[in-house]
Amino acid sequence: MNSLQHPAIAGAHAAALRSIAREVTETAEPQPPGVARKGILGMLGERAVLVVTGAGVSTASGIPDYRGPQGSWRKHRPMTYQEFRHDPAARHRYWARSFIGWRHLNRAEPNRAHRIIADLERRGYIAGVVTQNVDGLHAAAGTNNLVTLHGDLDRVVCLNCGNLEARRSLDARLSEANPGYSEAVSHDPAAVNPDGDVELDEHWVGRFVMVPCLVCGSDALKPDVVYFGESVPLERKQRATAMLASARSLLVLGSSLAVMSGFRFVLDAVHEGKPVGIVNQGPTRGDSRADWRWRADVGEALGELSAAL
Repeated sequence: MNSLQHPAIAGAHAAALRSIAREVTETAEPQPPGVARKGILGMLGERAVLVVTGAGVSTASGIPDYRGPQGSWRKHRPMTYQEFRHDPAARHRYWARSFIGWRHLNRAEPNRAHRIIADLERRGYIAGVVTQNVDGLHAAAGTNNLVTLHGDLDRVVCLNCGNLEARRSLDARLSEANPGYSEAVSHDPAAVNPDGDVELDEHWVGRFVMVPCLVCGSDALKPDVVYFGESVPLERKQRATAMLASARSLLVLGSSLAVMSGFRFVLDAVHEGKPVGIVNQGPTRGDSRADWRWRADVGEALGELSAAL
């Protein structure tokens, strides 16, 4: 029995797979755009809004989403935490694919939505941002009061000793160990997956050479982000919870809220009697609990809201 087949590990892996496969369906009728827009504008006018963002905020930067209308969830299953820790072959395959895909994600720049969110924070309408994204684009756009709930692809953690390494440093070591590899592998930039990897033929996976941890020599490395089957670190949960407690309302932008770490904010806001607004192109898990539901492109909706304030 390999480690991934151990009953406890297999059970956690199976639970992660169920979370990955969760399909978000309609639970409430979308409101007329003018009605939703007016309601969300009223929330912003009261100030102290906590914003929770998802992949729909970053799609205009060329980073694909997972469950949106053009999402990758039907054709690509992301790695689980259990696979990273207990399946060396799956981990090796991920790093071969990510070595190629990361170059595309690393070139991404903040888009209109990121910039408007940062501007609304500067103008005092937004109290802070909790993002489920791992692309670093909110920080690059200038958002200050920010919790990266699921971490950041810019760092890599050793699952054996806990050492942290900058992704740029790891990439330099991988480039040295795999001369000419990235130039020889052809791929479609549009096919990069949300977790930063691309589809690769097994021939190229087999040719890839992984490098070890700089401290302990283990090859059990993982991007320092929260994967399916992994818990959000307590310190981040506490910071985000405190931000919601001090906010007057909650605005969700570009997230289906399929995973509990994001959906929890809607549940808690409702429990605390705080208004909830959602802007997303498709249905979300929080629709039936939201006061305002606006089906729209996030960048366009934010542009309208910002101009009206």
